[in-house]
Amino acid sequence: MATQKSSTLRKAGLFYLVFVMFSYTTGGPFGLEDMVTTSGPGITLLYLLILPFFWCIPVSLVSAELTTAMPVEGGFYRWSRAAFGDFWGFLAGWWNWSASFLLGGAYAVLFADYLTHYLAHYFPQTWWQHYLISVTLIALLTWVNIRGIQMVGQVATALEIFIFVPVMIMIVIALRHWHQNPFHPWVVPHQATFKVFGVGLALGLWLYSGYEQLSTVAEEVENPQKAYPRALAVVVPLSIAAYFLPTLAGLASAGSWEQWHTGFFPDAARMIGGPWLGTWMTLAAMIGNVALLNSTILTTTRMPFAMAEDGYLPDALTRKHARYGTPWLAIIVSALIYALLAWQSLGQLISVYIWLRSATTVLTVLSAWKLRRTQPELKRSFTIPGGRAGLFYVVGAPVLMAIVALLGGDRFATIGGAIAMLIGPIVYVLLRRRPSASAGVG
Repeated sequence: MATQKSSTLRKAGLFYLVFVMFSYTTGGPFGLEDMVTTSGPGITLLYLLILPFFWCIPVSLVSAELTTAMPVEGGFYRWSRAAFGDFWGFLAGWWNWSASFLLGGAYAVLFADYLTHYLAHYFPQTWWQHYLISVTLIALLTWVNIRGIQMVGQVATALEIFIFVPVMIMIVIALRHWHQNPFHPWVVPHQATFKVFGVGLALGLWLYSGYEQLSTVAEEVENPQKAYPRALAVVVPLSIAAYFLPTLAGLASAGSWEQWHTGFFPDAARMIGGPWLGTWMTLAAMIGNVALLNSTILTTTRMPFAMAEDGYLPDALTRKHARYGTPWLAIIVSALIYALLAWQSLGQLISVYIWLRSATTVLTVLSAWKLRRTQPELKRSFTIPGGRAGLFYVVGAPVLMAIVALLGGDRFATIGGAIAMLIGPIVYVLLRRRPSASAGVG
């Protein structure tokens, strides 16, 4: 399939961008349940309200400014490269792509977990059937993504509407049957400090990560200079509400905070509204993982495409689909790696993932500061408000939060995270930029 000009690409408007962004950054409340039993109900609700001001809000403001200044395919990878040079730009891209392997495989596995658990009531599932379900989902969503961002946006819109309805019904019923204090206890009794402020915090940062990721498809969005800031202004408060309100309502009505582990929201819905709502919520949880995987494929597969354009990876990854204008080979290669890892689950690996995500996020916010100094002439239709104080806030808050989360991690996270990050410089040395690489970022 020969490379085509981007004019063949069907671009997404603001409406679809909002749903794609929400499905990638949030998707629904599913997956946060372990925070309750790790940190405690009170700390969990506090995290869900406070963390955005130290993580996703400053990152969103940086993404809005830099997308209007440099709306290029590859997004934050190319911002980091323009700000700090080839080495750090490569690390931003490599760390992000590496982190996506875990997420892509894990979302497929979580979908298979929910489906096989549901089907187990009728007939048991073997491990290879579980794996086949995961791979089939990856293959289906790979096909959707090859067809372009507009198709991805249409699928994301339908999925999120299906997820929203049972969650909203559960919230309404639960708030009408408020039985107990959802903030009690504040902290899990006798819980190790690193779990409360390390593992629990890492889970919180994972929930609120990814707001810079959609910058990687800026060239596939109509008028990105206006669309991105507007989409972020909608998605950030919507994500906070999507996490906080179901958790508050579930704890206030269903209670049983000691039982809150991954997959508990369907149980809470069953306790609050009956079997019909529990079944609907189970389906919503499955669809939520489909939505997350769908948007993960979209945002992370543009990274190898952009890095190949810059000469770091084989030129073949720059090939675009003759009809849809999408980097089809980069999408397929990424999907194959997801499929190879689809027997894993999130578990402790989220803590390792946070090392890679935190490093990428820190480079992104530091790029805003650096480019303000080195390229003040860049036209920015949106600027981080507050002048120097605002810039200090959007850079300092995520850096501080990343340090706290990483220092609070356990031994597994520290060793695993450090190894994952050190692989980047090693790969950079092995894959030196080829002479044919482009001269720079425009």
